[in-house]
Amino acid sequence: MEREWKNTLYSYVKEYNRGEIDYKPQEQHMITDLAVLLERGKRAAQLEEWYRERQAVPLRCETSAKLLRTLSDRKGEAVVDVQLYSRLFYSKGGMTHREDRIEKERLTFTKDGNYWVVSRVVRDVQERKPVAYETLIAAENAKQAGILRKPLLNREVLYPGIPARLVRYRREDAVAYADQWWNSGNPEFEEFEVNCTNYISQCLFAGGAPINYTGRRETGWWYKGYASGQEQWSYSWAVSDSLENYLARNHSGLTATLVDGPEQLQLGDVIFYDWNGDGRYQHSTIVTAFDAGGMPLVNANTVSSRHRYWDYKDSYAWTENTTYRLFHIADTFGA
Repeated sequence: MEREWKNTLYSYVKEYNRGEIDYKPQEQHMITDLAVLLERGKRAAQLEEWYRERQAVPLRCETSAKLLRTLSDRKGEAVVDVQLYSRLFYSKGGMTHREDRIEKERLTFTKDGNYWVVSRVVRDVQERKPVAYETLIAAENAKQAGILRKPLLNREVLYPGIPARLVRYRREDAVAYADQWWNSGNPEFEEFEVNCTNYISQCLFAGGAPINYTGRRETGWWYKGYASGQEQWSYSWAVSDSLENYLARNHSGLTATLVDGPEQLQLGDVIFYDWNGDGRYQHSTIVTAFDAGGMPLVNANTVSSRHRYWDYKDSYAWTENTTYRLFHIADTFGA
């Protein structure tokens, strides 16, 4: 029975590849989920305009499907979770670029007469998911009235009169780490269900950003590791909105400058995404390359991505209300 719906899965992946590069309407019999068909039509128009704005041309998409688990497989119906690993190739300015992306979907296959069809598609758009402890951060931010507290451990107290040692931000090391771990978690660190900011913090740390350990989750930027039966870390280490707030307000150690446009970013810089435009940032990425026009390409976790175009307009999380915060990480840190 399983092999019957698997044939339809192969066809679904083939259609998925075509839809990423060819926006012409196609006669569709395999997918019967009307909401998905409407969404695909809207997305095709958006992608066509997006590539035109970028002066880029999609060439081909190579997607492989990995069956993660079968939730049910009974006569006439199967529900499965799949991972779609896409390698998208496009040209710009005479150069060919490659973008990698890993997404998850839950597919329901239903037998319709002699054929299997995809009757429902549920996408796991993890970029839009808030983490459970964000409510604690909101309460803490309200209590602080927008003022970053003085760290409990700071240089002025520990080393009075001794100048801070300047540490260079090793952008190449941050990028190398980002490329090494873009599609898997470093086993030395906790991996969260929503892992984008944990990943960004690890990249910054790999580039030489100094830990600001305060012992309090709501202040500083730190990761202590496993202690007292649990992983311990600051909110700024693992939550997009909190790291954005930290970079915007911090004046020692890991510091950054808000810039006006993506063309001002360098390797190892960081972008935050507010999908709803309500001032709370749900996603973060790190600049790891540039396209032929000098625009940043980024890596991310959660929806694992490598060398993805910075504005994320191809993401199912993106909306017309999306706003960005572009941070240039300081070239040197006071340690």
